[in-house]
Amino acid sequence: MEKITVGDLVEACGGRLLCGKKEAFLSHIRLDSREVKEGDVFVPLIGARQDAHRFLSQVLKAKAGAVLTSEHQTAEGEQAWIAVEDTKEALQRMGSWFRERNSLPLVGITGSVGKTTTREMVAAALSARYRVYKTPGNYNSQVGVPITLSEIRQEDEIGVIELGMSEPGEMDRIARIARIDQAVITNIGVAHIGQLGSQENICREKLKIQEGMKEGGLLFVHGDDPFLQKVKAKAGCRRICYGTGDNCDYQAVDIGKEDGFPVFTAVDRARGEKVRVKLSVFGKHMVSNAMVALAVARENGVSLEEAAAALARFHGVKGRQQVFVKRGITVIDDSYNASPVSMKAGIEVLCDIPAKGRRVAVLADMKELGLEEERFHREVGSFLAVHPVEKTVLLGRLAGEIGRQLEEENQNTDSRGSKPVYFLEKEELLAWLREELTQGDVVLFKGSNSMGLSAVVKELFGEWTK
Repeated sequence: MEKITVGDLVEACGGRLLCGKKEAFLSHIRLDSREVKEGDVFVPLIGARQDAHRFLSQVLKAKAGAVLTSEHQTAEGEQAWIAVEDTKEALQRMGSWFRERNSLPLVGITGSVGKTTTREMVAAALSARYRVYKTPGNYNSQVGVPITLSEIRQEDEIGVIELGMSEPGEMDRIARIARIDQAVITNIGVAHIGQLGSQENICREKLKIQEGMKEGGLLFVHGDDPFLQKVKAKAGCRRICYGTGDNCDYQAVDIGKEDGFPVFTAVDRARGEKVRVKLSVFGKHMVSNAMVALAVARENGVSLEEAAAALARFHGVKGRQQVFVKRGITVIDDSYNASPVSMKAGIEVLCDIPAKGRRVAVLADMKELGLEEERFHREVGSFLAVHPVEKTVLLGRLAGEIGRQLEEENQNTDSRGSKPVYFLEKEELLAWLREELTQGDVVLFKGSNSMGLSAVVKELFGEWTK
């Protein structure tokens, strides 16, 4: 936050100052009490399992500049206490207040798969000409977006923010807070289908990213996605289609590989412009991410040549198909989260990378897939059966369905591929990996975040930076 006082915060959240000085300046909004530093604002959210009001004394000892509370009507001391009816609603009001204070053009990114990587690629392409602000970390929810908006700086020229959702009505709330100028929908998959019921419902919810979008706004949709091919922009806004088909305004053609990396020609069909693009990240699915980055950049005045050069310097996002080498082992760290589409994409990346040793797929449960969760896991098993992966290592009950389908298909085709290895506990998986991985191996780590594969990667290979 820039030059925000306690008095400003009281106005922003619609609260009542119980104690403290209105003139005191504040630093950042925090939801995690462990992250609070001097001058920060702590918002204690009430969840199903925990009420963060219990940490108020802790954050005050850490010299928080202000705390919100829905449980106190009086308070004393130099640090600011602000009484509100509901802390989550107050946080969202703060987000709206911050958005009203700036006119920064905002590009909002949503979709079932690839939001974060697409956000980073769009930001990279725009950075060829602009000072770009982007969502810090994973602050993309109805409590994260207000924090994202609070951190916009005066020197920023355009913003790229991620908007996530997991339940009905959530996108509507977030979009009305963010009031974006341009929207990107990457795809419609099955993530959160358990909460939303069907892909059709997911598509309808994702389209609500346009709520609050100003007249003249742009809606970028993936033209290769069957659920997005026929969607329309809201009244007064323009739809722009990207992908590989002839239906796309921005089209990727002549797609191939060089040194394992995707190469293609990007065509702006309306202007008749084209540029050859070579990426520095693996996987053919990255072509679509790159195409929307090029489309957004071009619609904001960046030339295709400038944007392509910026994308060539993009090397991925930690935990999302980030590739590095430790102790002679090539690691694909795709451990942040998983869906059927992203797991198949990870397997393709594993197969694209040259291997002196074995290709090893370490796969864990995919969560929030609803009643058909076992079928989705079996689909991944079928996908594995036709790809050159020498060893499959599985963590979790649902991941076991991947292995069972793989074994069935190997039997049916008389394949001599090795049998999958099954684990239910991370400690057992770690012990096996320590014993079995050798120099020359290429290993993929992929599963839902709650399965803890990121901790496995860290334990095996330590902290690393690109």
